[in-house]
Amino acid sequence: MRAITIPEPGGPDALTWTEVPEPQPGPGEVVIDVRATAVNRADLLQRQGHYPPPPGAPAYPGLECSGVVSAIAPDVTDARVGDEVCALLAGGGYAERVAVPVGQLLPVPAGVDLVDAAALPEVACTVWSNVVRVARLTAGETLLVHGGGSGIGTFAIQLGAALGAKVVATARATKHDRLRELGAGHLVDYRDQDFVEEVRRVTDGRGADVVLDIMGASYLGRNVAALATDGRLVVIGMQGGRRGELDLGALLAKRGTVAATALRSRPLDQKAAIVRGVRDQVWPLVEAGRVRPVVDRRLPITEAADAHRLVESNEHVGKVLLTVG
Repeated sequence: MRAITIPEPGGPDALTWTEVPEPQPGPGEVVIDVRATAVNRADLLQRQGHYPPPPGAPAYPGLECSGVVSAIAPDVTDARVGDEVCALLAGGGYAERVAVPVGQLLPVPAGVDLVDAAALPEVACTVWSNVVRVARLTAGETLLVHGGGSGIGTFAIQLGAALGAKVVATARATKHDRLRELGAGHLVDYRDQDFVEEVRRVTDGRGADVVLDIMGASYLGRNVAALATDGRLVVIGMQGGRRGELDLGALLAKRGTVAATALRSRPLDQKAAIVRGVRDQVWPLVEAGRVRPVVDRRLPITEAADAHRLVESNEHVGKVLLTVG
């Protein structure tokens, strides 16, 4: 079979479509014939040599995929050859086939195209596990989403709105109309507006109950300043650096919480539990049309370098998909 490999870390042109060994299903695994995968920021970091896959994961990029089950291990009883699925991966989605633990499979939601389903697993699992499980967002609260135009951002906006929260998102002004359509009640252009002031203004000075942050260090102080009393800040990315200064006095005064999580490196049982939660709580919203995959465009997997350039440019809204076959 063929897959995207990275012979040497570098720019987008480091991605190479080449022959690699066929995957075989290990205990508790199935093999998926991949129809599509999605480009995530983690893939860009892996290409640059900054984010190696965890032990045992395929060396190829790709944290999610959609496709058809083509082989199963003898001990697998809850999947069948021919099932149309999407899956959360530790790596290996940029390939014609990938082996994945059965606990990380999700059925393609009713009403969602098989290719577009590749846009769902990583964002659904990341957003649900952080916004719902960690931050405990409830109806009537305010959710601040940074990077509203990203795959994570577009999903978080929709899920927050579906849960009955007021959603504020930061994004370039050119993306605001699209994000309003997804459920964002207020948009902040991070390039020339202060999101702390804007959050306070639209909440009558109260602040955000939950902040979902992809920036890390560069936003840490302002995120705490934007929190409401008893607010929860969840950091899931470090695009703005990994080391920041935290004013514990400000956090104490608000009885605030700061949490930081990662999904890719979690043990299999934790990933399976998250996938079950997404299937039980999020998939009904997707099938009802209240949350949907947001796909900026599809490109053939042989054009993975162009897809990486597009994501690096930050000009897209939602996911960029790579189609296989």
